[in-house]
Amino acid sequence: MRTKIQFMFEKEIGTPATVHQINISEYDYPLPDDRIAKFPLHERDKSKLLTYRNGEAGESVFSRIADFLPEKSLIVFNNTRVIRARLLFAKDTGAQIEVFCLEPEEPRDYAMNFQACGQCRWTCLVGNLKRWKEGVLERTLLIGNDTVKLTVERKQAHGHTHSILFRWNPSSHTFAEILETAGVLPIPPYLNRKTEQSDLQTYQTVYSKIKGSVAAPTAGLHFTPEILDTLDRRGFIREEITLHVGAGTFKPVQTGTIGEHEMHTEFFSVDRPVIARLLAHAGRVTAVGTTSVRTLESLYYTGAMLAAHPDATPEMLAIKQWTPYRNELPPIPAGDALRNILNYLDKNNLEKLTASTRIIIVPGYEFHIVNNMITNFHQPKSTLLLLVSAFVKGDWKKIYDYALTHGFRFLSYGDASFLAGG
Repeated sequence: MRTKIQFMFEKEIGTPATVHQINISEYDYPLPDDRIAKFPLHERDKSKLLTYRNGEAGESVFSRIADFLPEKSLIVFNNTRVIRARLLFAKDTGAQIEVFCLEPEEPRDYAMNFQACGQCRWTCLVGNLKRWKEGVLERTLLIGNDTVKLTVERKQAHGHTHSILFRWNPSSHTFAEILETAGVLPIPPYLNRKTEQSDLQTYQTVYSKIKGSVAAPTAGLHFTPEILDTLDRRGFIREEITLHVGAGTFKPVQTGTIGEHEMHTEFFSVDRPVIARLLAHAGRVTAVGTTSVRTLESLYYTGAMLAAHPDATPEMLAIKQWTPYRNELPPIPAGDALRNILNYLDKNNLEKLTASTRIIIVPGYEFHIVNNMITNFHQPKSTLLLLVSAFVKGDWKKIYDYALTHGFRFLSYGDASFLAGG
């Protein structure tokens, strides 16, 4: 007999109640503060590498990552670049207000927004909001030989975020220049320290290109140009996608069950040749980081959406949080899903798919595109830990117990793991 709460989930959300009732307390573990890596190692590729294959954990060093990758596999990297998203303003009273840029509103496109001159609008978090009841905040910058006056104005609230209008004069400078001059690189809050000059380099992957993230895809921080060259020499295929990581990646699950947790929206883009490569390498895809995993798995549901709605608009292709669990889309093979996307791009004369996703990957999820994963060690009771658990079919405790008892360093600047799919 269904309980009242099960009936509510099925009727109002259309998602299996068993997924919603996953208890987040079952994904907790003790993480002493001294196991959190506050700074990276001097050499990126000298971090420890935990390997998980056929249900067994072992260890190596990251510089040997190529030894563990399946032959002739496709490795997918997220080439997003972290922006200096934190801007600080001082009121006449001495109060300090922080404006944290999350995603562009006008222009909506990231590249166009960064090139905007004179003004633009962003969705932002505001720190010390109680001290900024009304009015415009301003600060003076020096860009080259120009003295630039920057102002911010709150336009409207959207829950915990605010629409912020940025204006600056002279207007000959771009918003990218404003951020580079006035912004602070946002390092993870759990590091409990201020951003240092060294973070400007170490908190970016060596292959980062496309500006837009407020957090690094940290699994990629271990790669060096030498490792990338080794991968090329040994016949691996490298491709890049772009997913701009939002501040929600650090949002702890504060609810008792995962069904009450709200995922954040992330924007991604995948070029047509990458989708063709994924199709050609079915069964041999390694994702670097959970951001690449979310992007690649979102591709499957985009293709399934196109199977049900061939003429879908870009807005219709947005992947919602519970899309994978609702059984609303046809359960098609991954290859068909990718071909549907290629056909959609051809039909609309597009060279890349640009969309958004709020996908949440929890135990019970069936992976469609990703066969292996490189990732760091994640916070207790986090959605990223749930994703790892889903990938290793619930065996996450064995992996994390091994890491804790063998001296591994945790979180963004910590060590890495290679997880082979079953």
